[in-house]
Amino acid sequence: MATFDLLLRGGTCVTSRGTRVADVGVRDGRVAEIGDLAQADAGEVLDATDLHVLPGCIDPQVHFREPGFPEKEDLESGMRAAVLGGVTAILEMPNTQPTTTSRERMEDKFRRAAGRAWCDYGFFVGASPENAHELAELERIPGCPGVKIFMGSSTGSLLVADDADLARVLASGTRRCAVHAEDEDRLKARRTIAEAAGHVRAHPEWRDVECAFLATRRVVALARAAGRPLHILHVTTAEEIAFLAEQKDIATCEVPPQHLTFVAPDCYERLGTRVQMNPPIRDLRHQEGLWRGITERAVDCVASDHAPHLLEEKARVYPETPSGMPGVQTIIPLMLHYVNAGQLSLEHMVELTSAGPARIWGMEGKGRLEVGADADITVVDLACARTVTDDWIASKCGWTPLDGMELRGWPVATIVRGSVVMRDGELLGAPIGRPARFV
Repeated sequence: MATFDLLLRGGTCVTSRGTRVADVGVRDGRVAEIGDLAQADAGEVLDATDLHVLPGCIDPQVHFREPGFPEKEDLESGMRAAVLGGVTAILEMPNTQPTTTSRERMEDKFRRAAGRAWCDYGFFVGASPENAHELAELERIPGCPGVKIFMGSSTGSLLVADDADLARVLASGTRRCAVHAEDEDRLKARRTIAEAAGHVRAHPEWRDVECAFLATRRVVALARAAGRPLHILHVTTAEEIAFLAEQKDIATCEVPPQHLTFVAPDCYERLGTRVQMNPPIRDLRHQEGLWRGITERAVDCVASDHAPHLLEEKARVYPETPSGMPGVQTIIPLMLHYVNAGQLSLEHMVELTSAGPARIWGMEGKGRLEVGADADITVVDLACARTVTDDWIASKCGWTPLDGMELRGWPVATIVRGSVVMRDGELLGAPIGRPARFV
């Protein structure tokens, strides 16, 4: 009789070979068998009847603010929020204070995460004109998925704005680069629009469509010249979606769930600076373009761009207000809600939240529910309806722009390498997260 460390019984499993009711046996942190395991024994059994068993969900763009801004978020609280929301692995960005731009600062982050991480993780290294010559070495530090490039000023001081510096960065290394694509010169020239308005409703006018589209066109052309693959982060415009659909040989892309959910100008009138982020939430034409990009498979993954700030900071007079909002805890409930609404299939959601991020960033053993893979599993109840509230948010900022929104479809268990770390909204055990492996 087969024995396992953990056995999930009777769930509807979304596997790389299709969706079917099956049992999942886990041994030594990996998926050991999928099928009819009625005669098997296990140290721990999870009844998944009437539930869906998904490959562990990955959030490939989060900002956990450590070091530098522990009052907003730290690595422990950010990853606690992640597993409460059904996320089994995160990729964290380098715009901390100090910025994560050297081997010493990368190693400091890994030391900080040790023993405090609830899920597996990777840390991007930040590109700058000063460290361009070192990036080929830095991107190969174990636990690093690649290089992050900020073309336009956002939160923090990292910036690679001109074509000569971008070309040097792209020439240094081989891994896919993650790019925040906004044109810095256009941002500077148009800031007076925001200052004159004094209200966040001007945010998408200041950081307009051309600001994003121009930067995306520029960096794709430079990447082609360098032969360097790119990933365009948080795409927000219909124009970029149409353009990037024709660039798949060199560029992948993602969209944030916020931009699939909120629409300007209504969201700014209702929620003010709570929905201020970079690039901004735009009008219905662009939201429809993003959904079309998902339907037509132009979009490779979704990512929360979790970037918390305190509400007292958000209460300043715009444009002195910081851009960013929490999202790592709500990305999976929100995407499940859209599955229930018929806007995408559960299998397509898994591609966007599991297989896609793992493929883009070369995450070994992640993103698929199959024998031999890491036993990262997100168990969800598609029938469960809950109202999102600020007090449910584990992030130190303590709020969400989704406060008061009822979502149908909810994570009920988060399993990281065979250990159940969240069950029915409660954390279990101690943090066991470790650096992900990148090929």
